[in-house]
Amino acid sequence: MKLESKITALKGIGEKRGKKFAELEIENIGDLLNYYPRDYEDQSNFKLLYEADIEEKATFIVKVLSVLEDRRIKRNLSITSFLIEDNSGTGKMSFFNMRYIKNQIKIGEAYLISGKVTKFKGQVQLTNPSFKILSEKNKFGKIYPIYPLKKDISNNEIIKAVEQVVDLKLFEENLPAQLIRKYDLMDKNESIKNIHIPKNKRSLIKARQRLVFEELFFFQLTLFTLRNKDIEMEVKPYKLESEIYNFINNLSFKLTSGQSKVVEEIFKDMTSGKRMNRLLQGDVGSGKTIIAIVAMYLTFLNGFQSTIMVPTEILARQHLENFRNILEPLGVKVELLVGSTSVKNKNRILTGIYNGEIDILIGTHALIEENVEFHNLGLNVTDEQHRFGVRQRQSLNVKEKSAHTLVMTATPIPRTLALVLYGDLDISTIDTMPPNRQKIDTIAINETMLDRALVFIKNEVKKGRQAYVICPLIEESEHFELDSATEVYEYLKENQFSDLNIALLHGKMSNDEKNEVMEKYSEGEIDVIVSTTVVEVGVNVPNATVILIYNAERFGLAQLHQLRGRVGRSSHKSYCILYNTSQSKISWERMKVMTDSTDGFYIANKDLELRGSGDILGVKQSGINTLKISQFPRDLNILKYAQSEAQNIFKNKDSLEEEEKLKLKKHILGNLKIDVSILN
Repeated sequence: MKLESKITALKGIGEKRGKKFAELEIENIGDLLNYYPRDYEDQSNFKLLYEADIEEKATFIVKVLSVLEDRRIKRNLSITSFLIEDNSGTGKMSFFNMRYIKNQIKIGEAYLISGKVTKFKGQVQLTNPSFKILSEKNKFGKIYPIYPLKKDISNNEIIKAVEQVVDLKLFEENLPAQLIRKYDLMDKNESIKNIHIPKNKRSLIKARQRLVFEELFFFQLTLFTLRNKDIEMEVKPYKLESEIYNFINNLSFKLTSGQSKVVEEIFKDMTSGKRMNRLLQGDVGSGKTIIAIVAMYLTFLNGFQSTIMVPTEILARQHLENFRNILEPLGVKVELLVGSTSVKNKNRILTGIYNGEIDILIGTHALIEENVEFHNLGLNVTDEQHRFGVRQRQSLNVKEKSAHTLVMTATPIPRTLALVLYGDLDISTIDTMPPNRQKIDTIAINETMLDRALVFIKNEVKKGRQAYVICPLIEESEHFELDSATEVYEYLKENQFSDLNIALLHGKMSNDEKNEVMEKYSEGEIDVIVSTTVVEVGVNVPNATVILIYNAERFGLAQLHQLRGRVGRSSHKSYCILYNTSQSKISWERMKVMTDSTDGFYIANKDLELRGSGDILGVKQSGINTLKISQFPRDLNILKYAQSEAQNIFKNKDSLEEEEKLKLKKHILGNLKIDVSILN
């Protein structure tokens, strides 16, 4: 058995089950062993049912006495419950949407169950507890791993697969021996075994520390490699002529102090003779686009072309209009290249780019296609960077390796995370907002206030304003009790908003359909758009003053902040209404963060505290393997040591043994899906 062996080589996993494992991105033994548990239940200490405190997560040995309930409550919701007992009394365990459980639990048998305790009318209850039949093998319990799951793959199925290979010692040591000694790190194979099947709590902690250190060490070493290639590259320095300052001074508005500071940082980079590689982060509406326009105009004045890549056609077309209005009177030729561009237009644009007739090209992923060749590309800009990965950014860079790079994001992230995600970039931050922007009033409501919110939106429209209504899904789902855009659109169109111009917008519509809706909305022909998060980034309609977000509890705080940024883009008073359908305490804590602050950096930090980095990072950084086990802020201390050691080894790589150097090179090239020279 090898790490590369197919998952179907394991007992109990045939071709059909193998496809289900593949949905979890587990295709071979290496994938399986690197698929870490998301949590653990300590089943080594048992309690009696009536010894446990309310909300306590505990493990019990109980006997199942009978089935109490097995019925469908409403569409997409069923309940199956059992009467259980131990020496302290009887209780109840219930399972929602798991009717098959009735065939797995035997009446009269003893079970080991774990879950959170609640009480109803004095009786102990557990909802969706984990369970296993009591046998000699598990009689004394253990620390039980809980894996992230998808439909049709159970936790026990993953455990049984892991148990077949976890003792085979399939991994070679990939960390330098000096680091293992210095930090007293657990052996690689031992750490893999104890992260899946912990011997005890201490072994679990040691295993996790080792794997977190390893992950962050290689992540940082990879980013240092990328950054080093950029620092070493010399390019023709740009000249700063009076024209660029005249351009800035003649804008219809004055740059804020934050914008001016960032412009000077970019000018310093572009005139240095070294290739710029900079991240610009700023809150929603802080004015990043004009910074890009200034940098691209400077590039034009120095005789080079520029390109800007954005995640959606809607945003690309909006940029096209803005760029042309500002730059074409100055003789700058601006064009658009997107997936829906006609063949005739595409050929004309490709020829113009190749011949140098086009100065600025705006586009989506279409920009990184092989047939897009530039005459003399001087600047790459990536807008809404969090929607793209390292690989896509690099794919654009290889069009011209000496071109400057500017990536922009309106999703503020704590600086510590910025160092992890964008360690290959210098970081600039716009820390001021344009004047005359009113604070957006944010309110969180439950279902009892929804009708009042809809009446409020209607009154805003009567004043001549426009509104967004955002839903988490496009269509009704069998798996989630959530409001879908199509359902909400049909309901509003037939009821509260029957006398308004209302439109539907979602990702499954064709690009022409989406563009037509947004064009009519921008021109004021549509009063209310019911949409999914397709409008999350960049869309700018100054007349829109209200956004209502259904199932707000389903979104991350950073995403809610992005959505809120679709309003408040003018001097008109604006409002964000968060419709929270959850009763959970943490969901209302998250709503309070939103109602208390409009500061994106504060919100990002709170999101980090409440949900951890796995959620706040959101989009997978395709091109560099995702962080699988590290979590922030919990692992910030390990990050500092890993970052320091990665930097030290990168600077002093000649002190490494050749064998260790080869191991590092192999591991990092396994992390990267782009062609870079490493540790030469």
